[in-house]
Amino acid sequence: MLLFLFYIFSVLMLVFGLGVIIARNPVTSAMNLVMSFIFLAGLFFTLDAFFLGIIQVLIYAGAVMVLFLFIIMLLNIKKEEQRRFNKAMFAGAIGIAVAFCLLLIRAIYALPKAQVPMPVLGMAKTDDVTSLGRLLFSHYNFPFQMVGVLLLVATIGVVLLSTHGKNKPRIAPKNRMNEEMPSLKKSQFPGSKKERK
Repeated sequence: MLLFLFYIFSVLMLVFGLGVIIARNPVTSAMNLVMSFIFLAGLFFTLDAFFLGIIQVLIYAGAVMVLFLFIIMLLNIKKEEQRRFNKAMFAGAIGIAVAFCLLLIRAIYALPKAQVPMPVLGMAKTDDVTSLGRLLFSHYNFPFQMVGVLLLVATIGVVLLSTHGKNKPRIAPKNRMNEEMPSLKKSQFPGSKKERK
């Protein structure tokens, strides 16, 4: 049953990942990426990595994708215009994808350890959260902090790009009524001094 769910989640994850590339609307691409993250979390659940699956849903499908949608709305990214179909470019992309898949399959079969089934993992003495926390804040503490700084800098950059040009002083439009209409003389008014005389 778990093997069947593994293949189902894998296929759906690849389908929605392909939808991220094909969709022309950036919001649609972001929602396809959310679904791809959710099915990736399902893969973690089938591999008994429950903590990673929950973090995948909470962090990536939740917080990170909300940040992506916020950036898309701030930058006001519009729908991609329809482009002409280039057969040479499409054939080149298919050729590169096929070559990459063949190279990957050859690399897998070239490794002797990839052909031997791995033994079943035993019960761990500590849970996933404790092991991951110790590993993250001991051996990978500096890269973890650098990722946080990088995300902060990216967020500040997006806010600055979105507000660029909005604080410029607006030039008041000229009064075209005064320019187009001829100037009226005081003598044309019925209550002028010349008519009274």
